[in-house]
Amino acid sequence: MKNPVSSNAVRIIHEEHQCLAAVIKAMRHFARLIAEGGKAPDLKVFRAMLLYISEYPEKIHHPKEDAYLFVPLRRRTAEAGDAIAKLEAQHAQGERMVRELEHALTRYELLGAGAFQAFHELVERYAGFYFEHMKLEEEVILPLARRVLTKEDWAEADKAFAANRDPLSGVAGMDDFDRLFRLIVTITPAPLGVGAAIE
Repeated sequence: MKNPVSSNAVRIIHEEHQCLAAVIKAMRHFARLIAEGGKAPDLKVFRAMLLYISEYPEKIHHPKEDAYLFVPLRRRTAEAGDAIAKLEAQHAQGERMVRELEHALTRYELLGAGAFQAFHELVERYAGFYFEHMKLEEEVILPLARRVLTKEDWAEADKAFAANRDPLSGVAGMDDFDRLFRLIVTITPAPLGVGAAIE
């Protein structure tokens, strides 16, 4: 029997997407600010953002989507095959792009302004890529999942998403990622964060 009610897994996926989008938008904002001649935020802002988007999606978010959305969807319908294959490829591509961003930031940190353009271009490319990735999940995969997954499928997904384990500490809960997100908000200058505005 198909499940007509809201799933906690869907709510958690949306919340995680919102957090990831906030971090990526902030990173893009500050890269653009520097490109326009504005004062750069402390590089620890970029470092914290890159840590978040490298660790959180790869260790927490994507594995749960793979196991508790994509696998049961393939079991229930052939409709999602192309979209799922694209998303799985994007999961791997996103990990590579984050590594490239980390290297480009290190070059910018060590070599100065001459290395900024390459970093900025990668930030823009990654932001566009990841927003398109989330759009495909939210506009194609989640509506289809709501339509074809069973109550049993959703019960497993809800349990899995509610029991995310923190890969940084190896203990149950999301404390380290919550702390990292709060740190990003705290050290990100206004108006995107609550840190002191860049003068």
